Amino acid sequence: MLIILAKRGDETAAWLADRWRRHDAVLVSPADLSRSGWNLHLASPGKSTTRIGRRDVRNDEIDGVVTRIPCVEADDLHHIVPSDRQYVASEMTAFLLVWLSSLACPILNHPTPNSLGGPGWRPEQWTQLASRLGIRVTPVQRKTPDYTTHSAEKSGCEVTVIGEACFGDVTEPLITKARKLAKAAGATLLSVHFKGSDANSAFVRASVWPDLASPGIADAVLHCLSGKAVC
Repeated sequence: MLIILAKRGDETAAWLADRWRRHDAVLVSPADLSRSGWNLHLASPGKSTTRIGRRDVRNDEIDGVVTRIPCVEADDLHHIVPSDRQYVASEMTAFLLVWLSSLACPILNHPTPNSLGGPGWRPEQWTQLASRLGIRVTPVQRKTPDYTTHSAEKSGCEVTVIGEACFGDVTEPLITKARKLAKAAGATLLSVHFKGSDANSAFVRASVWPDLASPGIADAVLHCLSGKAVC
């Protein structure tokens, strides 16, 4: 079974689940945590079970997880009374962090203390890491009083890193830099934006939420989850 952890209404998640139907892919939303049947045994992970639809699934039956949310938000929990939503959202986020960390299967991206889907970093942190790795960067500026972040113009090019696979119409040096950044950040899924497509183009920004809505990228993600690719 493959689990896609996403918000309800996530069209890309629904498309992935349909594309991976023969691999028993299912969508799990934050609201599903309210279903009876979730049991987490940290001392004996083999006893842990997850409620998927009407099924109780053992953790060792889960083959892989794609995480598409950084946290559970109050707006995800319309079935909870409004006064309790923020508290419940925080508790669900904490539970998912522990649950994801307890799984032995491939997870894209692995959770961190500040995000369920990989490094929950600000633009300045990504720029600092790229600079430390020897990648030329575009300075990040913040504008007061609204604290809007400006890193560069919207034009440029993007490299999508899926494990060792990379997608994007760029030169090999930029692909190497994108892989290097993803490895240093511990991110299996990463989009890296550069100012241009030539080898010396400056880093602009990075995101652990790449667009997965293309057959080639979706297939690369599936290969990672199935253990057919290095991730």
